[in-house]
Amino acid sequence: MKQPADFPRVPLACVPTPLEKLDHMSDSLGVNLWMKRDDYTGLGGGGNKLRKLEFLMAEAVGQQADVVITTGGHQSNHARLVAAAARRLGMKTVLVLRGEAPTTWQGNLLLDRLFGAEFEFLPYDEYLQIIDGRMAAQVERAKAQGLTPHVIPLGGASPLGVLGYVLAVQEMAEQWARLDLPQPDYVLAAVGSAGTLAGLEVGLRRWWPKTKTIGISVSWPASRVRERVSELAAETAALLGWPYRFAPEEVWVEEEFIGPRYGVPSDGGLKAIRYVALAEGVVLDPVYTGKAMDGLMSLAERGTFKPHQHLIFLHTGGLPSLFSFAEAVIP
Repeated sequence: MKQPADFPRVPLACVPTPLEKLDHMSDSLGVNLWMKRDDYTGLGGGGNKLRKLEFLMAEAVGQQADVVITTGGHQSNHARLVAAAARRLGMKTVLVLRGEAPTTWQGNLLLDRLFGAEFEFLPYDEYLQIIDGRMAAQVERAKAQGLTPHVIPLGGASPLGVLGYVLAVQEMAEQWARLDLPQPDYVLAAVGSAGTLAGLEVGLRRWWPKTKTIGISVSWPASRVRERVSELAAETAALLGWPYRFAPEEVWVEEEFIGPRYGVPSDGGLKAIRYVALAEGVVLDPVYTGKAMDGLMSLAERGTFKPHQHLIFLHTGGLPSLFSFAEAVIP
């Protein structure tokens, strides 16, 4: 059997990130709430995608790539961090993003430009039908320019990228061991492209087998997310040679906190952002972590968790996108 550290990896993230107790929210919710601060990973404004990119960009370096091509939403944290990582490693970036070309550059888009990314914007409603063709066209365009392109999938959601969060569970387990506490009961995270949750599922089987993951979907129906998470988790376990099996029905996903659609703030998510800022001085974002925290708080209020159970909330970052939603956050 292999370990994630056996695979080529370039250092991009400032790790280990802190694991903090949120005392005020713990008292309010009646649980022991901890936060894994992957908003502190550093490069390019930080966020969870850097853990995946350490493996994915190592592959690009190994292929001697000149340009990396990826895709995402208008305010994609993944796209921002691909652009930052590419600059760190001396590569160019092309971002194929879902949505019309902006009239003003705010949030992640501002940082994308600052990192020198090139853009192609696709109509929102046509994106799913045309994205594969447009990515292929960008590959051919780069080759015609004499460049060596490397494609990074949406959200870094591939078995190689998932290794980043298998390794993150090992990191959390080492931090938790120093606290002299029983295994945490739950790890909660926002789930979009599914790579982070898949990594948590694989890592928990290895280091915390009694701990359950809860994914709060920010984009897709729960059935689709379960299928994708179990598929990615199985492929990642196979890559490592670990004898684990994953069934969709074993993956816990909540779908009711998406709001109007992906990338559009929800009322509950905005309330959670304001609450956490006042209670703990921690900043969440409207696309991912605000909706995920709305899910955690709602589940706690419904009695899903027993008193004083230990919950870890994975803060996946996303601060830059907050500023593009200023009027919604502070109406």
